[in-house]
Amino acid sequence: QVQLVESGGGLVQAGGSLTLSCAASGSILSIKDMGWYRQTTGNQRELVASITTGGTTKYADSVKGRFTISRDNAKNTVYLQMNSLKPEDTAVYYCNADILRPSAPWGTDYWGQGTQVTVSA
Repeated sequence: QVQLVESGGGLVQAGGSLTLSCAASGSILSIKDMGWYRQTTGNQRELVASITTGGTTKYADSVKGRFTISRDNAKNTVYLQMNSLKPEDTAVYYCNADILRPSAPWGTDYWGQGTQVTVSA
Protein backbone atom coordinates (compact mmCIF):
# COMPACT_ATOMS: atom_id res chain seq x y z
CA GLN A 1 0.00 0.00 0.00
CA VAL A 2 0.97 3.63 -0.45
CA GLN A 3 0.28 6.55 1.85
CA LEU A 4 0.73 10.28 1.47
CA VAL A 5 1.06 12.02 4.82
CA GLU A 6 0.86 15.81 4.96
CA SER A 7 2.01 18.18 7.67
CA GLY A 8 2.57 21.87 8.24
CA GLY A 9 -0.87 23.43 8.01
CA GLY A 10 -2.21 25.83 10.59
CA LEU A 11 -3.32 29.36 11.38
CA VAL A 12 -1.24 32.33 10.29
CA GLN A 13 -1.78 36.06 9.94
CA ALA A 14 -1.93 37.70 6.54
CA GLY A 15 1.58 38.33 5.25
CA GLY A 16 2.96 35.35 7.10
CA SER A 17 4.49 32.10 5.88
CA LEU A 18 3.87 28.40 6.16
CA THR A 19 5.59 25.34 4.74
CA LEU A 20 3.63 22.22 3.89
CA SER A 21 5.27 18.81 3.58
CA CYS A 22 3.98 15.59 2.08
CA ALA A 23 5.83 12.31 2.39
CA ALA A 24 4.95 9.22 0.38
CA SER A 25 5.59 5.82 1.88
CA GLY A 26 4.93 2.19 1.04
CA SER A 27 5.75 -0.03 -1.87
CA ILE A 28 7.00 2.58 -4.36
CA LEU A 29 9.02 2.08 -7.52
CA SER A 30 9.15 5.73 -8.44
CA ILE A 31 7.07 8.91 -8.36
CA LYS A 32 6.29 10.97 -11.42
CA ASP A 33 4.53 14.32 -11.01
CA MET A 34 3.75 15.62 -7.52
CA GLY A 35 1.55 18.54 -6.68
CA TRP A 36 -0.52 20.53 -4.24
CA TYR A 37 -4.21 21.30 -4.67
CA ARG A 38 -6.58 23.27 -2.49
CA GLN A 39 -10.29 23.28 -1.90
CA THR A 40 -12.74 25.54 -0.12
CA THR A 41 -16.27 24.62 0.88
CA GLY A 42 -18.58 24.51 -2.12
CA ASN A 43 -15.79 24.82 -4.64
CA GLN A 44 -13.86 22.40 -6.81
CA ARG A 45 -10.37 21.33 -5.91
CA GLU A 46 -7.90 23.50 -7.80
CA LEU A 47 -4.25 23.05 -8.70
CA VAL A 48 -1.91 25.26 -6.70
CA ALA A 49 1.44 23.97 -7.93
CA SER A 50 3.01 20.91 -9.49
CA ILE A 51 6.52 19.59 -10.06
CA THR A 52 7.89 16.88 -12.32
CA THR A 53 10.59 14.38 -11.42
CA GLY A 54 13.10 16.59 -13.18
CA GLY A 55 12.04 19.69 -11.28
CA THR A 56 9.88 21.50 -13.83
CA THR A 57 7.27 23.51 -11.95
CA LYS A 58 3.88 24.97 -12.70
CA TYR A 59 1.86 27.41 -10.57
CA ALA A 60 -1.62 28.81 -10.43
CA ASP A 61 -1.60 32.49 -11.38
CA SER A 62 -2.94 33.42 -7.95
CA VAL A 63 0.15 32.08 -6.16
CA LYS A 64 2.95 32.90 -8.62
CA GLY A 65 5.77 34.77 -6.93
CA ARG A 66 4.51 33.84 -3.43
CA PHE A 67 4.55 30.03 -3.31
CA THR A 68 7.41 27.68 -4.15
CA ILE A 69 7.07 23.95 -4.73
CA SER A 70 10.05 21.63 -4.36
CA ARG A 71 10.71 17.95 -3.89
CA ASP A 72 13.28 15.59 -2.45
CA ASN A 73 13.22 12.49 -4.64
CA ALA A 74 15.39 10.50 -2.22
CA LYS A 75 12.81 11.07 0.54
CA ASN A 76 9.71 10.82 -1.71
CA THR A 77 8.66 14.16 -0.29
CA VAL A 78 7.16 17.30 -1.80
CA TYR A 79 7.09 20.71 -0.13
CA LEU A 80 5.11 23.89 -0.58
CA GLN A 81 6.68 27.06 0.78
CA MET A 82 3.95 29.68 1.10
CA ASN A 83 4.95 33.30 1.64
CA SER A 84 2.97 36.55 1.76
CA LEU A 85 -0.15 34.60 2.61
CA LYS A 86 -3.54 36.21 2.01
CA PRO A 87 -6.94 35.43 3.56
CA GLU A 88 -8.04 34.10 0.16
CA ASP A 89 -5.38 31.37 0.46
CA THR A 90 -7.48 29.84 3.25
CA ALA A 91 -8.40 26.30 2.21
CA VAL A 92 -7.75 22.62 2.78
CA TYR A 93 -4.55 21.76 0.95
CA TYR A 94 -4.13 18.31 -0.57
CA CYS A 95 -0.97 16.60 -1.73
CA ASN A 96 -1.13 14.56 -4.95
CA ALA A 97 1.36 12.15 -6.50
CA ASP A 98 1.49 9.88 -9.53
CA ILE A 99 3.13 6.76 -8.10
CA LEU A 100 4.47 3.65 -9.79
CA ARG A 101 4.22 0.51 -7.67
CA PRO A 102 5.55 -3.00 -8.35
CA SER A 103 1.96 -4.21 -8.80
CA ALA A 104 0.96 -1.14 -10.85
CA PRO A 105 3.99 0.11 -12.79
CA TRP A 106 1.92 2.32 -15.09
CA GLY A 107 1.23 4.89 -12.35
CA THR A 108 -1.65 5.54 -9.99
CA ASP A 109 -2.92 8.82 -8.57
CA TYR A 110 -2.72 9.14 -4.78
CA TRP A 111 -4.01 11.87 -2.48
CA GLY A 112 -3.11 12.96 1.02
CA GLN A 113 -5.71 13.42 3.71
CA GLY A 114 -5.65 17.21 3.49
CA THR A 115 -4.32 19.86 5.84
CA GLN A 116 -6.13 23.05 6.81
CA VAL A 117 -4.48 26.39 6.13
CA THR A 118 -6.23 29.41 7.62
CA VAL A 119 -5.01 32.96 6.99
CA SER A 120 -6.49 35.65 9.20
CA ALA A 121 -6.82 39.23 8.05
